[in-house]
Amino acid sequence: MLDRLLSPRRARQFQRLMRNGKLTLLCLFLTVIMLRGYLGAGKFGTPEKDLDEIRETFSYIRKRVEPRRVLEEASMAAQGQQKGADSTVSGSNNYAEFDITKILKDEDDGVEEFKRDPSQPYSLGPKISDWDEQRAEWLKKNPNFPNFIAENKPRVLLVTGSSPKPCENPVGDHYLLKSIKNKIDYCRLHGVEIFYNMALLDAEMAGFWAKLPLIRKLLLSHPEVEFLWWMDSDAMFTDMAFELPWERYKDSNFVMHGWNEMVYDQKNWIGLNTGSFLLRNCQWSLDILDTWAPMGPKGKIREEAGRLLTKELKDRPVFEADDQSAMVYILATQREKWGDKVYLESQYYLHGYWGILVDRYEEMIENYHPGLGDHRWPLVTHFVGCKPCGKFGDYPVERCLKQMDRAFNFGDNQILQMYGLTHKSLASRRVKRTRNETNNPLEVKDELGLLHPAFKAVKV
Repeated sequence: MLDRLLSPRRARQFQRLMRNGKLTLLCLFLTVIMLRGYLGAGKFGTPEKDLDEIRETFSYIRKRVEPRRVLEEASMAAQGQQKGADSTVSGSNNYAEFDITKILKDEDDGVEEFKRDPSQPYSLGPKISDWDEQRAEWLKKNPNFPNFIAENKPRVLLVTGSSPKPCENPVGDHYLLKSIKNKIDYCRLHGVEIFYNMALLDAEMAGFWAKLPLIRKLLLSHPEVEFLWWMDSDAMFTDMAFELPWERYKDSNFVMHGWNEMVYDQKNWIGLNTGSFLLRNCQWSLDILDTWAPMGPKGKIREEAGRLLTKELKDRPVFEADDQSAMVYILATQREKWGDKVYLESQYYLHGYWGILVDRYEEMIENYHPGLGDHRWPLVTHFVGCKPCGKFGDYPVERCLKQMDRAFNFGDNQILQMYGLTHKSLASRRVKRTRNETNNPLEVKDELGLLHPAFKAVKV
């Protein structure tokens, strides 16, 4: 019939469309059957009830998802607020812009600091009269902690330190770091223990005098230590090979750089130096600390003591009492009591004033060698008056800092030479090789004997 109404070509297209339509209807029917199987036929099996149940199912799913999304959004908002709060509290990531005073404020714990009765004389602590006996008993009970680590080699504790706050200038802490690195190097080579302090033990004894409470505390806490070696933070070792002549001090309790005639005869306030000294751990030392300390409390006592010292000591300027002038005064006025146990060392530089040494380093390198300790190759170069951690010094800042760099490199070259290196110059931070690498490194000669000193050898 279609052939009579349509052309043959049109008839074939219409038949193809009909077959495709039947197939589509069949697929739709099967799809409905499968959906009814998955979602259920409803309570009454009617299409209307099916639709209601499908709506309820999707509504339930949506209700479960909604709180989770709300919580996630709330959490993200809270995190954003926290980041904003942190940013407000911590400020910039730039250290140069940060106000360091924000974290340097001391916390108030509500407990008042101990205040000494001003009517009572100052004391470093309870009076001890039998320390030698107490210490001897302790050493006897603790043989694994001998006060001598080898024959004529006492156990020594080097003590130094700095303020608990950062330096008052931007480079001061860098030079403190160089100074402690220098001291660690020397102590490692010579079997000396080291203690670095950043705590002010007694607020009354600030400044020059802060060392005294610390020294007493360490002597009493470390009975195994035979000698305590105090060294100021602005002093550096410049002879890494020099070993102190310990045998020379077998009958002495207090060793300072100085001259007998300047102290005992002239009463010169610079007749000795207390920037680097040795103090034996014994009752005598506790007694002299008790005699030394009463001039130290800041305020009226220190000011009045300063006027006395200026009056009694030769060439002393007018300023508050300092520990060095006080020691000169004690020794000059009480020589009979203390003099026999005090050794004023002048044969080598236990303390060496930087102003007469630093410009001669190149001459020393050309003509002498480490291990001498004296004017030819000083053990210690002390930068008295430079005050690298303060705002102002007694000398031009540029000269002080340049010479401190030279002194550090002068000592550091003696460390680097063990490993075939040296600074390019005393003014340079850069290093260069002094010998070629070898496949037999243990055959390289250690000229200064610092790599394996004899006292480090274990006796079997």
